[in-house]
Amino acid sequence: MGFLLRIMLATALVNLAPAVAKAPKKAVASPALQKEFDGFIEKFRAALRTNDSAAVASMTRLPFMNDSAIRDAAQFRAKTYPTSFTAKNRACIERGKAVYDRDQENNDNYFVFCGELIFVFTKTPAGFLFTEVGAND
Repeated sequence: MGFLLRIMLATALVNLAPAVAKAPKKAVASPALQKEFDGFIEKFRAALRTNDSAAVASMTRLPFMNDSAIRDAAQFRAKTYPTSFTAKNRACIERGKAVYDRDQENNDNYFVFCGELIFVFTKTPAGFLFTEVGAND
């Protein structure tokens, strides 16, 4: 009986090995990328502390979320900033931990989760920018 049990255990382990080997690795930002993001988010948080919508808009990829109705800083400040950057959300972003991940297009992103919202910051050719606010599902 002991021999049969060992054979069954060995078979189970052999069958399990490919699943473990294919488990996705958690993405980790390089030290240089982390340093670049840290500099960006420090400036972004400073703008939030002073409620400086113009500074936030300057650190945002426009048109925002590819919406032609939010194609410039003035439209962002009028339409997006008041609803997305409430006092509660600004405080959350200021103290929230940014989580790194790569998306399907291999872009470097950081996410700050604030209640039902996710604030997304993406590495672009121009450096990091605020690129999206979405539902935290």
